Amino acid sequence: MAKITQISSGAWQVSLPFLGEDEIIGSYLLAGENELAIIDPGPGSMLEQLLASIRAAGFDPQDVTHILPTHVHLDHAGATGSLVRQLPKAQVYVHSKGAPHLSDTSKVIASAARIYGERMHMLWGKIESTPESRLHTIEGGDILKVAGRRLEVHYTPGHAVHHVIFFDAHSGELFAGDVAGVKLPGVDYVKPPTPPPDLDLEAWSDSISLIHSLRPDILYLGHFGAVKNISQHFGRLREKLSAWGDFVLEAMRKGKDEAEIIASLIEKTQPELQKIARDSHALQRYEIASNYAMTVQGYMRYWRKKHPERL
Repeated sequence: MAKITQISSGAWQVSLPFLGEDEIIGSYLLAGENELAIIDPGPGSMLEQLLASIRAAGFDPQDVTHILPTHVHLDHAGATGSLVRQLPKAQVYVHSKGAPHLSDTSKVIASAARIYGERMHMLWGKIESTPESRLHTIEGGDILKVAGRRLEVHYTPGHAVHHVIFFDAHSGELFAGDVAGVKLPGVDYVKPPTPPPDLDLEAWSDSISLIHSLRPDILYLGHFGAVKNISQHFGRLREKLSAWGDFVLEAMRKGKDEAEIIASLIEKTQPELQKIARDSHALQRYEIASNYAMTVQGYMRYWRKKHPERL
């Protein structure tokens, strides 16, 4: 069962029990002025839990008016098409570079199936296309008036080429998706989620600088929850993004293959997380949120695509 917690006036955080684990994948619910908005609805495998959590907050899912994915990766937006087919009022607002992947999910499904194989349905559930009549493209600089709020849309590539954040300047709340990294509750450790194919370290650095310039009071992460010490958090994320990238680059220069690099990165980085967390289960939880295989694959593609001269 999903857990839903009110985080401020008119805002709730939903913990989706992905793979039986709470507080790894999060959605956010905004309510006001007879509108309901879901930020990052999550994977199709968690659809019923998401709907149940909306009911638990005292709302009828049939009244959802807006679905706002920060980006279209399956753990954030996989349920979008299925939700739209069940919720007659819901309209989807997504960055223009992500919209084609929601209107026709065939390429996303094919790509994910190659990676996840027989675990595909168990992890992600049903992945349905979103009818174009319910799909609206947004760009950085747009303003969405949603659920009594004025949400600024800012384009924040780096993790994904179709990534945006939603910022309520009045409340100081910033819904950050994955551009602010992974930090699970109770563990003072920031992990960079760097999956292929869109990793771009230069763009990510610019996106972090942009978020700093907005001076938010609080970040709400997709993985997972609230971050208030924002400067320290981003400092740690920048350090990890750079250090892990350099590590993978050096391993590639030495001719190591993907499997060897994954094993080496785990050997290098896991002791730090183990020391901080003091709980072996935390290692498993971070792996669910952002696994090492895709982390390395993202960096390897980045170096080959963006900086082949450094190899």
